[in-house]
Amino acid sequence: MKIVLINPPHTAIGSRVPDDHLPPLGLLALGGPLLDAGHQVRLVDAEFGPMPLPALVEDALGDGPDSILIGHSGSTSAHPTALQIARMVKGRAPATLVYGGIFPTYHWRDILAGTEAFDVIVRGEGEATIVSLIEALDRRRPLADVAGIAYRDDLGRPFATRSAGTIATLDDYRVGWELIDHRRYSYWGGKRAVVMQFSRGCPHLCNYCGQRGFWTRWRHRDPKNFAREIAWLHREHGVDLINLADENPTSSKKAWRAFLDAMIAEDVPVLIVGSTRADDIVRDADILHLYRKAGIIRWLLGMENTDEETLSLIRKGGSTASDREAIRLLRQHGILSMATWVAGFEDEGFRDLWRGFRQLIAYDPDQIQALYVTPHRWTPFFRIAKDRRVIQSDVRLWDYKHQVLRMTRLKPWMLFFSVKLIELAVQSRPKALARILFHRDPEQRHSMRWYTKMGRRVWFREVWGFLARDRRVTDGPTLAEFWGAPQDAEEESMVVMRPPRKPAEATVAISPGA
Repeated sequence: MKIVLINPPHTAIGSRVPDDHLPPLGLLALGGPLLDAGHQVRLVDAEFGPMPLPALVEDALGDGPDSILIGHSGSTSAHPTALQIARMVKGRAPATLVYGGIFPTYHWRDILAGTEAFDVIVRGEGEATIVSLIEALDRRRPLADVAGIAYRDDLGRPFATRSAGTIATLDDYRVGWELIDHRRYSYWGGKRAVVMQFSRGCPHLCNYCGQRGFWTRWRHRDPKNFAREIAWLHREHGVDLINLADENPTSSKKAWRAFLDAMIAEDVPVLIVGSTRADDIVRDADILHLYRKAGIIRWLLGMENTDEETLSLIRKGGSTASDREAIRLLRQHGILSMATWVAGFEDEGFRDLWRGFRQLIAYDPDQIQALYVTPHRWTPFFRIAKDRRVIQSDVRLWDYKHQVLRMTRLKPWMLFFSVKLIELAVQSRPKALARILFHRDPEQRHSMRWYTKMGRRVWFREVWGFLARDRRVTDGPTLAEFWGAPQDAEEESMVVMRPPRKPAEATVAISPGA
């Protein structure tokens, strides 16, 4: 079959401002298995430009595809654009429209009931499911036999098949790297780059995380195979930088140490950036010298907050002491630290923000990323926040960079400019400026200057957006009224529902589509 993969243009500021652009790993992960199954596959990456939607649709329909697959890593905030594209395509071609990602995995009922633009939704990991689905469409077999999808039945009602479960061995499915021109993709200030995953999932229980339950359980690639693939990308395609999309790649010290050793053995000048937990950095104090030798140049540390009570509320599992120690250890071993700090978990006031600012200064990170709490319906935190009022009704702005929930003690402009001032003060403190200007390592100096340049552009763009473009509602609905009832009972999206052996011993298992 002829298949087109569409990466919709994203509206998030972070996607629009930088000159660099990374390839859509999720779509490429589907492309590899489809190519290996003998299908003709083409990628339309509308992030370049960004491409106007009419031009995107014309490109996608140009060779008369049998199926069109739409997905985006910024799943929730990209949904309105994905829906608009599907509606523009619908009726112009007989192609089957397939939609996948984290947001549609959980919102499949609402999507299928609210629009006929999408024909099928893939729930959970798509590599195995998409091959079975395309084969069923090609041979006109019943879709009910395909695990891990949702569609409308003969009566027009949303219907979900049994869960496909998790992929046990990630190395069984390859990424379709041949679908992209590597020369077009870069990051970190013009370095040729790709996104990869060493692992999927996370063993920790942070109750606000929108991805932990999607992957259901933590698994990892074969360390040597993964290092070998990185080396191949460098030697064959000139890739200089790997952006790890893992939630927590260092969960297993044994597996991660094996990967570090394998990368060192490959001896390629590839830089690696990603995110992990501060606790894992402290745990690995004895092998951090191998991190840098293997190419690790920056870790984003998901600290989320600097208040111990808030960390307990969101079940982060870390501590302010380990956060500070992790930053110190990374700097000692020549690795940059980026600390994420999230506002809005609780009803903060100016005193709380001031305390958070002082803690950030004490942490002394190389970079910070200030975000706003963005609750997802399938997470336990959504139930905690379900009665809070929504101030941002434009779903395209539910991207962590815009305040979406009302605070009672701070008006939106108060919180916004407090956060902007905190960013400015932390990034402009003398220590930070001295590292940007005079760091001994030229690679790190380049990295910090690139991030500072990009951050400055984003900062001014966000201020302009808040003042002139973004609109907020003053008497909005509650979170539950806006999105619907909590779905935390379905958080683990790929739990397989097995029938009981005996009726008398039956137990209830809840899974998406049940």
